[in-house]
Amino acid sequence: MMSIFGTTDLGLFILAGLILNITPGVDLLYITNRSAIQGKKAGVVAALGIGAGCVVHVLAATFGLSMILVSSSLAFSVVKYLGAAYLLYLGITTLLALKKKEHTETQTSVVLPLTTVFRQATLINTLNPKVALFFMALLPQFVSPTATHPALAFLFLGIVFNVNGTLVNIAFALCTSMLATKLKSIRILPRLLKSLVGSLFIALGIRLGLTS
Repeated sequence: MMSIFGTTDLGLFILAGLILNITPGVDLLYITNRSAIQGKKAGVVAALGIGAGCVVHVLAATFGLSMILVSSSLAFSVVKYLGAAYLLYLGITTLLALKKKEHTETQTSVVLPLTTVFRQATLINTLNPKVALFFMALLPQFVSPTATHPALAFLFLGIVFNVNGTLVNIAFALCTSMLATKLKSIRILPRLLKSLVGSLFIALGIRLGLTS
């Protein structure tokens, strides 16, 4: 297969990336939450926010900054606990919102400004050290040892992964929004969804905090 910027097995890399992109995790959970509760526009914005956070990891991997997370337990711990704290914050605030009156909940806690959706999604991805470790573990396997400019190869692979991942996330947001629209007649569904999402965010935050 033709080598692009010193990469190898590009087709296999794309396939592996797509499989990983559709694996359930914090990113898809947040996109599902915003799409189901707030509509396709918010879901797409959330997907773009996840992509923006992924850009940070791509650049970090390209310039070797992610190696700090691999080699320094202190750096890993700082990023890990920041990410865990943010997930716990999102989970707790989501559950607390359920105690408010229905009208207040609809006006304030459910419909978030799109800028807030984008910012939250970006932070969720940026503060996940597992994403950085993923790039450091996967990307080197698809860079030729004889590559003239390895950093360019890392950057190219990261961009390919992020573009494909963003497209998958946008498609997921649109599908979730359409499904949620059909199920709006079930009045208890939004409340059940918020309870589930809040609990999952807390569980994932605790899980991330316990990651070694």
